[in-house]
Amino acid sequence: MDELNGRMIACQLLIAGLIARVANDSADPLRFLTDFRDEIRAVVNGISIAGTGNDERARQVAKQTVDELFSLMKPPSSD
Repeated sequence: MDELNGRMIACQLLIAGLIARVANDSADPLRFLTDFRDEIRAVVNGISIAGTGNDERARQVAKQTVDELFSLMKPPSSD
């Protein structure tokens, strides 16, 4: 389990770095990050995982992960 957690953390950091790199290349980095975060949250809201008894719990964990990832780059919005 520790190896899986380590890989997940590495993936999250890699994704955060890639998003930050793209944001830095954009004309308005904060707007890019905000818009991108909102798009990702919209995708997460539509998550449906077959075989789980509680889709809402999966959505909640995914939203929390997205917020943690983006908080590395900018403070979370109030929504």
